[in-house]
Amino acid sequence: MAFQAKKLINDPNDVVTEFIEGLVETYPGLQYLDGFPQVKVVLRADVSGATYNKVAVISGGGSGHEPAHSGFVGEGMLTAAICGDVFASPSVDSILAGVRAVTGPMGALLIVTVSCRLNWLDSWKFTESGCSAMFLYNYTGDRLNFGLAAEEAKSEGYKVEIVIVGDDCALPPPRGIAGRRGLAGTILVDKVAGAAAAAGLSLVDVAAEARRASEMIGTMGVALTVCTLPGQVTSDRLGPGKMELGLGIHGEPGAAVVDLQSVDVVVSHVLKQILSPETNYVPITRGNRVVLMINGLGATPAMELMIAAGKAVPRLQLEHGLAVDRVYTGSFVTSLNMAGFSISVMKADQAILQRLDAATKAPYWPVGVDGNRPAAKIPVPMPPCHSTKSDEGLLLHHSNYIVSLSRPQMLNGQGCILEVAIEAAANAVINLRDRLNEWDSIAGDGDCGSTMFRGATAILEDMKNFYPLNDPAETVNEIGSSIRRAMGGTSGIIYDIFCKAAYAQLKANTKTVVTAKQWKDALEASIAAVSKYGGASAGYRTMLDALIPALAVLQERLEAEENPVTAFVLSSEAALVGAESTKQMQAQAGRSSYVPGEILASVPDPGAMAAASWYQAAALAVKGKCMGS
Repeated sequence: MAFQAKKLINDPNDVVTEFIEGLVETYPGLQYLDGFPQVKVVLRADVSGATYNKVAVISGGGSGHEPAHSGFVGEGMLTAAICGDVFASPSVDSILAGVRAVTGPMGALLIVTVSCRLNWLDSWKFTESGCSAMFLYNYTGDRLNFGLAAEEAKSEGYKVEIVIVGDDCALPPPRGIAGRRGLAGTILVDKVAGAAAAAGLSLVDVAAEARRASEMIGTMGVALTVCTLPGQVTSDRLGPGKMELGLGIHGEPGAAVVDLQSVDVVVSHVLKQILSPETNYVPITRGNRVVLMINGLGATPAMELMIAAGKAVPRLQLEHGLAVDRVYTGSFVTSLNMAGFSISVMKADQAILQRLDAATKAPYWPVGVDGNRPAAKIPVPMPPCHSTKSDEGLLLHHSNYIVSLSRPQMLNGQGCILEVAIEAAANAVINLRDRLNEWDSIAGDGDCGSTMFRGATAILEDMKNFYPLNDPAETVNEIGSSIRRAMGGTSGIIYDIFCKAAYAQLKANTKTVVTAKQWKDALEASIAAVSKYGGASAGYRTMLDALIPALAVLQERLEAEENPVTAFVLSSEAALVGAESTKQMQAQAGRSSYVPGEILASVPDPGAMAAASWYQAAALAVKGKCMGS
């Protein structure tokens, strides 16, 4: 029977901001950005991006996992932590605010965890009880938000690298673009990266050490209860006398629900799963040195955690032939009030041990709370103002942000072509709304057309006043901003990433006029960015199945010295053919990956058709403008 949970809170909507306020009052080495509730960023009080001469190490994600990540901000570990709402990814703007606040000339490393949800069926057996269960999981959006923030930060001149951590060993090796979940092992990666940055290493070297560390860790958890979100009822999903193996840190179903076992049995099984040579989750073999982490999930007494640690060490030594060099026991990455623990095993060598042993002032590693207390909060840094080459824009201060009103009074030839192409592309998407929704009702959740419609109408409206059409790079950047504001969801982020990558490529051109080859290079950069952060590639039944063939034809025709306009039109025909071919593809990304192949075969991918539609409309508009109909 479900019942209202007892929580010592005020308004459930304020738990994250009130937690941050209490955190910085407790630890004088921490501050937060004065941007509540939209911007929730905890940062080192002794760091300013303008003067910081070391690599900034930034992590974050949904709240509810405290002390992760904000409790690990401090000299020798994280420079800043970006906090989302409970179990929700932080916004792109919040991530950017954190990057701007602490990043100096050495750059920033973003450490991102992967969270997996329901996506495909497979079996997982718990041999001690003979119990088996079925589970599904899917890729979620932290990687997109942090990826878009990274691309935008790069376009603002910051050096940024990303390391993605996925240390879960409960689920089978991933297929498609779904990755292993990021669990408590992330904290060990944070420590290695923070120590490397504190030692003065370059961004490339800090990122390399973090990536290497992330590849050495395996984690698996076990829970006696599920967690309860603030203001929600408590679930009795597990029931009395049951426990769950391999669950996620958001309380999502795990690998199996079994009868409650002794800690000896549980520890033995978890270690065998992590170190299994069949799955090869971690490169650990007999004779290796390892680090052990016993992580409480929120409501597990220290006594029980220490019991688990005491049982795990001799099993690692005697059963698996490993030398245990370090043991960390405590609550590092929790799931609100979940009862249970996770075990992480990390392959260690002298270099990793040196980073783990390095001094840190991160309060939950832990450290003391001495030091002078500065102001608890500082202003949110303003984004840089984009000035157009023609300097025709006006600046408007709106809330805490600067908006550039920069449509030129007179359009040059390039600006006129760009205007008709954008208008045609947007109108094509608007006219296709109902068809896209119809296709998406079969292949997805039925709102692709409506989502794209919102973006297209915003582009047309903003172009009337704001787009600096004589500057192609800045115009593409503003299109991305319009899309992010109006579309929302995964599609909005993906198209914003698309535009930001094109903007960065075009901005590198110092000349006024953009050539056909430079437009081709921008398209190539956009496709690469979407593939990098979205995880899809050719054949995954996505928008890339329209754009990748278009790029191939465009490059081929331009190398053959074809008329650029003709090459553009021919490439648009390839985009349409590519989009239509998605009928024969099995989806490996997005909600359509849930849909049986025989149903998908009746419709093309709506995202691919939308991309082909606007691409072809833009090409024909350019042809009409440049060559006549």
